[in-house]
Amino acid sequence: MIKKIISVISAAVLLLGIADISAFAQGDSLSFLSDCNNTGIEVSAASAILIEAKTGTVLFSKNEKEHRQIASTTKIMTALLTLEAGDIDRQFTVDSTAIKVEGTSMGLREGDIVTRRALCYGMLLPSGNDAANAAAVNISGSKSNFAELMNKRAKQLGMSDTNFVTPSGLDAEGQYSCAYDLALLTREAMNNKNFADICCLSTAKISFGSPPYDRWLVNSNKLLTSYEGCIGVKTGFTDSARRTLVSAAQRDGITLIAVTLNAPNDWQDHTKLLDYGFSKVSMSDTSYETSMLKLPVISSDKEYVGIECETIKLPLCEEQKDKLEAQVILPKFVYAHITAGEQLGEVRFSLNGNIIGTAKLLAAESCTAQEQNNDFFTVIYKFIASLLAW
Repeated sequence: MIKKIISVISAAVLLLGIADISAFAQGDSLSFLSDCNNTGIEVSAASAILIEAKTGTVLFSKNEKEHRQIASTTKIMTALLTLEAGDIDRQFTVDSTAIKVEGTSMGLREGDIVTRRALCYGMLLPSGNDAANAAAVNISGSKSNFAELMNKRAKQLGMSDTNFVTPSGLDAEGQYSCAYDLALLTREAMNNKNFADICCLSTAKISFGSPPYDRWLVNSNKLLTSYEGCIGVKTGFTDSARRTLVSAAQRDGITLIAVTLNAPNDWQDHTKLLDYGFSKVSMSDTSYETSMLKLPVISSDKEYVGIECETIKLPLCEEQKDKLEAQVILPKFVYAHITAGEQLGEVRFSLNGNIIGTAKLLAAESCTAQEQNNDFFTVIYKFIASLLAW
């Protein structure tokens, strides 16, 4: 049974338009299923989490808030901030000091001309530490200033168990995060179209150099070619962090995000976790019972207009279906002329206080307008009705 919360808004506000609220709201927390620690799944990872991206439902967890080095999965934040900084296709020359860094590289050399977009390809595919540093210095002037930006964004996302020190994820004193926070971060990053378009590629042809020329970059994420529906996200490894991996996969409208930290068998872990998630979650037809809903109609041949609710699909586990809450948003009244099927309001469906989808409330019938009567009392009535609506 869907819990009902009825709200009334003015017709004037309604005219501003009704958005399909599907994106993750910053600062939202994840919602744990009651059995997420007792799934029977064994993973090699020291820490792990599996979530359904739209609802933020935790389907599996293991030491998910334990502080750990996260290696190059740090570049999820670096790439997101680089894309959010704007001017992503403006060319510039890389800082010669920034690109002198150990570990994996996209192949930057002194004097190379790049774009921020190209650096994101370099971060997310071959996991270039040079790309991460070059982006950080270009955006913030220094790696330390960029780390402050990373931590500010982390706080906005509710990543309370994270502290960034380097843009690349190379081991550094005082740097840490956890599987839970990486799931929050990835959920936000995948809402960025540019980020999602890049991290899903197994190979990409990118132009940079002095002068720029085309070359191919290869993604280190094997799941992109070995797991059906995989759409990203990022691998990582350092001597301290060991193997880290964040993956996302999408099937039949369901998007899952898996995170493992210090996982000797991470490819196998993610296959297990994603398979489990797709068996657990299904797209469920969701609507709202409107037989008791009706709206007063002004200047019409009918006193009231009936309401119908469209059916939408939401990714839910079986136990969540009776925990949905529905908030009905309708004006206090409407003016004729109303056409059957016209949107009059919406129902916002939420779990644990987080909106996970909206359905349109539609006119069940048409209402024609009566001939206008502009005598003094009618004008006064309409004026008072408009004030009440506000």
